[in-house]
Amino acid sequence: KINHYRLWYGASLATASRVRKDDVIYTTLPLYHSAALMVGLHGCIMTGATLVLRNKFSASQFWDDCRKYNVTVIQYIGELLRYLCNSPQKPNDRVHKVRMAMGNGLRGDVWREFIRRFGDISIYEFYASTEGNIGFMNYTRKIGAVGRVNYLQKKVITYELIKYDVEKDEPVRDGNGYCIRVPKGEVGLLICRITQLTPFSGYAGGSTQTEKKKLRDVFKKGDLYFNSGDLLVIDHENFIYFHDRVGDTFRWKGENVATTEVADIVGLVDFVQEVNVYGVSVPGHEGRIGMASVKMQENHEFDGKKLFNHVVDYLPSYARPRFLRIQDTIEITGTFKHRKVTLVEEGFNPAVIKDALYFLDDKAEMYVPMTEDIYNAINDKTLKL
Repeated sequence: KINHYRLWYGASLATASRVRKDDVIYTTLPLYHSAALMVGLHGCIMTGATLVLRNKFSASQFWDDCRKYNVTVIQYIGELLRYLCNSPQKPNDRVHKVRMAMGNGLRGDVWREFIRRFGDISIYEFYASTEGNIGFMNYTRKIGAVGRVNYLQKKVITYELIKYDVEKDEPVRDGNGYCIRVPKGEVGLLICRITQLTPFSGYAGGSTQTEKKKLRDVFKKGDLYFNSGDLLVIDHENFIYFHDRVGDTFRWKGENVATTEVADIVGLVDFVQEVNVYGVSVPGHEGRIGMASVKMQENHEFDGKKLFNHVVDYLPSYARPRFLRIQDTIEITGTFKHRKVTLVEEGFNPAVIKDALYFLDDKAEMYVPMTEDIYNAINDKTLKL
C-alpha cells in the first residue's frame, strides 16, 4: 500500500542524494518499480529537476542518450551498471555530464569497474524496500556498503540484526522464546520495530502476506517488528552491507552460503561476463549444494583449471559451486534481478539440460565436463560430495 507518507519517504531519497533543480535525471527502469516511480519521478517533482524517460534499458544507447539530453544523474537497480561495464569500450566512455548515480543492488566489483571506466561519478547506494519501514543510505560513498549506523537514526528508529536459521526459514529464539541479536561482523536478519514513526502499511488485499511480515514477541512480550527478509551485516566500523535475501541463501554441510558473495567471487574471473548462483538439491543429502549459471565473455574460452584455482583460493570448500551451467543469456526479471526458480528446479542432470555442464573435480583439480556417469555416481552415492 503506497500512501502519501510513503511517497514523501521515497522522494526524499532524491533530496538526500543532493539532486538539484538544474539536474537532468535519466531513468530506464519500468515505472511500476518503486525506484523509478517514487525516487525518480516523484524525486523530480519534489526537487524541480528534469526527468528523461526511456521505455526500455539499452546498454548500447545509454551513454549516447546521456550526451544527447545533457543527463547529470542516472538511476540504477540490480545488475544494470554491470551491463554498462560489459558493453564494448569506446573512446568517448568518459565524455558525458553524469555526476551522480543513485540506486541499489550494486556489487562492489562492478562499482569499482564502473568508476574506473566511466569517470568519478558519485554513487549513492541505498537500501530500502517498497513496503519496508527501514532504509539506509551510503552517504559516505564507501564502496560496497549500503549505509552506516547513524547515531541520530538510531535515536528515533529501532532496528536490529537477529540470528536467523536458513534451513528452518525462521529467526533463532533463545530458551525464553526471544530473538537473539548478532554481534558486529556477523550476518543477521534485519528487523525494524513497527511504530507511528516507522509504520508498516502492509500489502493491498493481502492480509496473510501482511501478517507473515510481522514478527511478534521479539525481545519482550507484545513488541512488534517488521521482518525485512534480508540478511545484512554491520562491520566494526559501523558500515552496513547487504548480504543476501533470505530465500537465496542456502545451507550446505551445516554452513550458510550467500549466493551474492559467491557470485562476486566467480565474477572476478576474466572469461566470466555474468554469473547467477543458486543452491540445488542432491538426493540423500541435507541442504542444497552450490551451482552457478555462467555467461561467458565474448571471444573467451572456458578454462576449468583456472576457475578451479580461483574458487579454491577465495572460497571455503562448502561455498564453492560444485556444478556450472554455461548459458548464452542469463534470464532477469523486469527489475534486473536474476531468475533462479527454474534453474533450481532443473538442477544438474545432463540428460535434461542441453547447456554445457561442468563438475568441480577435486582429484583432477579442475572443472570437468559433467557426464551421465558422474551424475549417476552422485545419485548412487559412490561419488562423495
